[in-house]
Amino acid sequence: MSDLTHFNEQGRARMVDVSGKEETVRTATAKTSVLVNERIHRQIAEGTNKKGDVFGVAQVAGIMAAKNTAQIIPMCHPLPLKAIDISFEWNIDEAAGRYEVLLEATVKTKGQTGVEMEALTAASAAALTIYDMCKAAGKDMIIGPTMLLEKTGGKSGDYRRT
Repeated sequence: MSDLTHFNEQGRARMVDVSGKEETVRTATAKTSVLVNERIHRQIAEGTNKKGDVFGVAQVAGIMAAKNTAQIIPMCHPLPLKAIDISFEWNIDEAAGRYEVLLEATVKTKGQTGVEMEALTAASAAALTIYDMCKAAGKDMIIGPTMLLEKTGGKSGDYRRT
């Protein structure tokens, strides 16, 4: 079991000890998407959704989720996040009737462990918030795929999805 960092000698879950790791600047960017119907696209674009500013609320939800990742992912360390940014972009093919919101979440800290989970959690919560705010206009939305695009800093070095 010693090769598995999240298990103790008894084979039970544990939070990894990062106290001996060097403190470095660490960033991570994750992305996901929400495929919506034309009605939902119009509501978001025109600001007519009855629950309010869909992207504004989703952005706050993503930021809050990143800040609270350690409360919902059991083995995550609580981190002092230095920056969180969520962006939204439309990918539209009207001829095919395809309306997709692309979401990216970037998180930054200076610490002893990375922020990949915070970026993934932020992107996921923002996407779920879009679903929640728009489900009255169609429950057929599709969320995902969700993935890590890149991360910097730390002992394992940088990563960029190719």
